Amino acid sequence: MSGAQQRLSQVSGHLSPSKGGRSNLLEKHPDDIVVTCALRTPLTKGGKGGFKDTAAADLLAGTFKALIERSKINPSLVEDISVGSVLPPGGGATEFRAAAIAAGFPVETAVKSTNRQCSSGLQACVDIANAIKTGMIDIGVGAGVESMSMQYGPGAVTEFSELLESHPESKNCKVPMGALSEQMAKDRKIDRKSQDAFAAASFQKAAKAQEAGLFDEEIVPLTVKWEDPKSGEIKTITVSKDDGIRPGVTAESLSKIRPAFAKDGSIHGGNASQISDGAAAVLFMKRSTAEKLGQTIVGKFVAASVAGVPPLLMGIGPWKAIPQVFEKTGLSQQDVDIFEINEAFASQCLWCANELKIPAEKINPKGGAIAFGHPLGATGARQVSTLLTELKRRGQKVGVTSMCVGTGMGMAAVWVAE
Repeated sequence: MSGAQQRLSQVSGHLSPSKGGRSNLLEKHPDDIVVTCALRTPLTKGGKGGFKDTAAADLLAGTFKALIERSKINPSLVEDISVGSVLPPGGGATEFRAAAIAAGFPVETAVKSTNRQCSSGLQACVDIANAIKTGMIDIGVGAGVESMSMQYGPGAVTEFSELLESHPESKNCKVPMGALSEQMAKDRKIDRKSQDAFAAASFQKAAKAQEAGLFDEEIVPLTVKWEDPKSGEIKTITVSKDDGIRPGVTAESLSKIRPAFAKDGSIHGGNASQISDGAAAVLFMKRSTAEKLGQTIVGKFVAASVAGVPPLLMGIGPWKAIPQVFEKTGLSQQDVDIFEINEAFASQCLWCANELKIPAEKINPKGGAIAFGHPLGATGARQVSTLLTELKRRGQKVGVTSMCVGTGMGMAAVWVAE
């Protein structure tokens, strides 16, 4: 074999995830794409919580600054930043670039925004990991942010053209998620009692985790301006905890909430994800680079998958995406210690878990979006910090992050804690 052929074979090996299963994933190699820092802001209630008056770019700037401080990375070494976000006009590209500069990254550090709906934060992380894999960059940051307080609403969706409206499947892309999730729950026979039990468990796990301080390591407190809704006074507050978590929630208490999308429906504000504000960021590089720089390795990225499903069945996205990433890595459900699956709605998360035969104790052990919120663009990056810190705490290794995606998609990724 010629030298050129050998190099081509090596590159192909780097770009193609190993299918050797769990044991291969646990091996360490110089070209591994590793995480040396993963953190997030608290998640706060949209329109009511601690970040209701804080712009998305300001949340992002605070998160970037904390990432630099905690990782001790020289910001001039970071070549690219990808930020997932769903709602900002223009994708947030201009203000996110400004946020990076304000946080301490030099003008030489490039920035882009990306939008794949609810998986935007994960897509941003995967984009950076793949850029490092292919040699485009050496060090990068995948991030996500959303201010649903300031930017959530009808204006976030444009009107469809006559062409799109005339196509039977195309027009389904704009059906409101609550309505389509209600229909999916009926079609897939996920009753309200099961949904409320799942949602109550999420609240209970999150409340217990918060009380025990299990979120503290992944959260970076931010000091922001906040307007008191009663007095109108502008105050300076420090937000250090997720404020959507409610102790004492039970399936019985949730059963008393009226359905939100249909009189005879099963979905309501207590068994669906909370509208929230927040940001998260993940620092990536090769293992060889991390060792050279003395960076502490907290985990590694293995592989990701993305899949399309019918728009009206967007909630089944993880059911489609998770087996695909298993195929890429040679994993099975039994090989995975923790699944962080976004709880867009209890109905869809529960259906996916049942169909994939994932034990309840492996899913969202510290609760999920029903309990502490789903800031759309931030969730995919937030899940990385939540997953890696919990795997480390438990002495476990392999985790999967996944979510359904508006307009009918699913995404999943495999991570290993170190």
